[in-house]
Amino acid sequence: MTDDRIPDPADGPPEGSSVTPEGGTPEGAAGNTGGPTTPPPPGGPGAPPPVSPNGGSSNRTMWIGLGVVLLIAVVALIAALANQSDDDEVDIAIQDTTTEAPEDTTTEAPEDTTTEAPEETTTTAAETTTTVAETTTTAGLGGTCAIENLALLQPGVLTVATGEPAFPPWVGLTDGTNFDVPESQTGFESALVYELAGVLGFADDQVTWVRTGFDEAIAPGPKNFDFNLQQFSITPQREEAVDFSDPYYETKQSLVALAGSPLLGSTTLADLADAGLGAQIGTTSLDFIEEVIQPNEAASVYDDNIDAIAALVAGQVDGIVVDLPTAYFINAVQIPEQGAEGAIVAQFGTPAENPDQYGMVFVPDNTLVGCVNQALTVLRDGGTLQSLEDTWLAAGGDIPTITE
Repeated sequence: MTDDRIPDPADGPPEGSSVTPEGGTPEGAAGNTGGPTTPPPPGGPGAPPPVSPNGGSSNRTMWIGLGVVLLIAVVALIAALANQSDDDEVDIAIQDTTTEAPEDTTTEAPEDTTTEAPEETTTTAAETTTTVAETTTTAGLGGTCAIENLALLQPGVLTVATGEPAFPPWVGLTDGTNFDVPESQTGFESALVYELAGVLGFADDQVTWVRTGFDEAIAPGPKNFDFNLQQFSITPQREEAVDFSDPYYETKQSLVALAGSPLLGSTTLADLADAGLGAQIGTTSLDFIEEVIQPNEAASVYDDNIDAIAALVAGQVDGIVVDLPTAYFINAVQIPEQGAEGAIVAQFGTPAENPDQYGMVFVPDNTLVGCVNQALTVLRDGGTLQSLEDTWLAAGGDIPTITE
């Protein structure tokens, strides 16, 4: 290794070197005389001069060592800084976790719990309240009048009887719509049954209809119905064979004749003394003829109103006695169907102390009677009964009243 330091002129020639004085030859040289010359440096011509044992080689080694130490220190410092950076990232990540997790727990989770869950709970509660309210409407009277405790012909089914056929305005419309179709809920008695069934807790499809004759229904013996309604007037005589509900309708008897009849214009019972009158068998209309009007001629008796109407149109009787709502239908529909024109002569105002009241018919001692009476009270107190009368039994026109 060579020493690249630039020599200082003040130091003089290097030790062991031969320097030619300025403009001369080396000291001790013979010039051009060919005398002996200074031997060449070790290593031969062109070799670098020998390094002094106390020269820069050892210093250079020392500096190189220091450089290596410094380099190692720098590398170690960089590594330490890198590790510190990783630790800081871990701390930052932990810090982020600490910040985000509470934020999720405090903000999002409570928000879901406080806002959404209670809202769903409140809605469900409201829906439950609605269901309870609806259940109250269809749950019936409860207690001994709960459906499962009722004395029914078929468990869970309300079996109701009517006539065959059943006429408007009691079943169906006077224009013939839903004629003899009690399931239609049109007509006073048909609509009443479904209102009453609802109060007892029955759905519409839990009501079934059967048919009976008028006299058959009020005769002693087993029945094929839970109750029967076809304008049965409540009388002491009938109560010996069957039980009745409380009255669901109070009516008056009336007199129907043909247009142009001499009975038109009658104002007293005495005006009817010579009239030939008829009525359906087993009805309070027949009783009214025999017990109140008391004409000179015995009343004609028919199996049903259809036969009585036919006798009237044929001229076999002067007039027939029926309840007032039935009179409207006979006059408007049934008489014209037979090619004639009818007229309502009058309604009867006597005896005022004993009005004609309709009740539902049950087998004797049936506990169902008490529950039906409770349901009728609900319908009466709530105005439903009056509303049904206004809808199905109201008729226009002034009808004269016959008094004693």
